[in-house]
Amino acid sequence: MFKKILFTFFIFFLVTQVIWAKKIIVKMATLAPEGTEWHGLLVELGQQWKEVTNGEVRLRIYPGGVVGDERDMIRKMRIGQIHGAAISNEGMTEINPYFTTFYMPMMYQSYDEVDFVRERLSDELLNITEDNGFKILTMVDVGWAYWFSTEPIYTPDDLKNNKIFIWAGDYKSVQLYEKHGYQPVPLAMTDVLSGLQTGLITSLGFNPLYALAQQLFGIADNMLEMKWGNLTAAIIIDLKTWNKIKPEYQQSMLTVAKKIGNGFQEKNRYESDKSVEVMKKYGLKVNKPSPEQVQIWNELINSMSADIRGSLIEENAYDRLMEIKKEMESR
Repeated sequence: MFKKILFTFFIFFLVTQVIWAKKIIVKMATLAPEGTEWHGLLVELGQQWKEVTNGEVRLRIYPGGVVGDERDMIRKMRIGQIHGAAISNEGMTEINPYFTTFYMPMMYQSYDEVDFVRERLSDELLNITEDNGFKILTMVDVGWAYWFSTEPIYTPDDLKNNKIFIWAGDYKSVQLYEKHGYQPVPLAMTDVLSGLQTGLITSLGFNPLYALAQQLFGIADNMLEMKWGNLTAAIIIDLKTWNKIKPEYQQSMLTVAKKIGNGFQEKNRYESDKSVEVMKKYGLKVNKPSPEQVQIWNELINSMSADIRGSLIEENAYDRLMEIKKEMESR
């Protein structure tokens, strides 16, 4: 009888050890094409996670939008098809409405302003995301968004003559643009290049690094030299997967993610200028607006602000952003 009990205990011990030692594969998706800096960040993340977890956590990367757009990534994370994503504020707004604060056009004109807002909103950005089932491993900005177009754009009236790319599923932005006389065209990010090639869209607000990586500037070969917005991104993982990882490994993985994210940001905040110079050599025309034209853009944003609240930017997030803006301006 004693031998039988001992044998049963031994088998139970072996089984539990096998279960505990089972490697965790984190499937992580991104729109970043393979070979870009953004993809390289994830490759480095995976290598260091493997080291600090003694090989127990492995990262499997799905680049270039192979699992769909960012909204698709969030949906697939919720049903367990993938476990993490490196996504922009477009995808993050599906989880946490406070990420819509980074949509405010022309509000951010320096990285000091970006850092100020992100610091003041830190609790909302981190905690609400976690309340909704996801953990932010690191947050970075990936540079400025500018208007790229097939014909020169200098004023809002010029933009009205264009067919503007809008992320598929962003119905509120479509309604906002239409209300003010613009021509929004919802498309999946993976369809942007073909949309430009067919004339379905003729303008888009993008980061120069992405425009270069995807060769979009070959068609949208005009760039308005005016900071339209700042693109914020995050690396996230669903909490179900995160909670399967040993606590001591979690802390090491967070430390790695933040260190890599900070290094990426410090380097790539200024890579946009280099990307623009490369694209200029291959035909990109950079169009500088006059101070009077910039003022027209600012007047447009002021006139749209009442409609931006509750459409482009969620109401509570907008109100909080305006509080932070006043604080920032009074410094």
